[in-house]
Amino acid sequence: MTPIVDLAGKRGLVVGIANEHSIAHGCACAFRAAGAELAVTYLNAKAEPHVRPLAEALEAPLVLPCDVREAGQLEAVFERIASQWGRLDFLLHSIAFAPREDLQTGLVNCSAEGFALAMDVSCHSFIRMAKLALPLMTAGGSLQTVSFFGADRVVESYNLMGPVKAALESTVRALAADLAPKGIHVHALSAGPVKTRAASGIDRFDALLDRVRDRTPAHQLVTIDEIGRVAAFLAGESAACLTGSVTYADHGFHIVA
Repeated sequence: MTPIVDLAGKRGLVVGIANEHSIAHGCACAFRAAGAELAVTYLNAKAEPHVRPLAEALEAPLVLPCDVREAGQLEAVFERIASQWGRLDFLLHSIAFAPREDLQTGLVNCSAEGFALAMDVSCHSFIRMAKLALPLMTAGGSLQTVSFFGADRVVESYNLMGPVKAALESTVRALAADLAPKGIHVHALSAGPVKTRAASGIDRFDALLDRVRDRTPAHQLVTIDEIGRVAAFLAGESAACLTGSVTYADHGFHIVA
């Protein structure tokens, strides 16, 4: 019987590693442990020294710059994958951004420019990746993006990212329907709060971690390794019958009233 999580021979793209604490890094480690070969991106020259050693530890043959705000960079990543691999089996989109001044204020006070930028980086970039991946997934594949419980419920200090993540989850459903005839399944992986670099921009995030820990049935926070194991399952053929849904990796926090 084929193992439930077996990515041997698969090739995947991981976008969003900032450092060893990133959710994307936990997922990349799980992908690699399951046998996948990876392409890894880093945001810019400042981020590269933090990401490249992690990519080397993952034995990633492709380590590429990718700032979705810079014209042509995302396209260049897929062009390199096409030229070196000729195909792609799965990708993980684990990026989000909002200007600090728009994130750390009530939704009613966020600027149109800040909201649009947050939507572009955190949501529309996933659509762009899906379009670029489509010609490389001729045998089917898996697209994943990372969401958060704030897409479904109001979370204190999450502010404009709540509507943005809600749009991302809606995007997953629409893409799942669009791409199903191509054998491509699409997932939103809703991770419980993790102390990452991205989360540091959320006001009073440590207090949020404490509240989540207290309310979660097992009174524990999820780890990036646990999230990664779920991502590895969703990337494989065992999850091919699942698509368009939100998979929670949060020790049950989302079920608590």
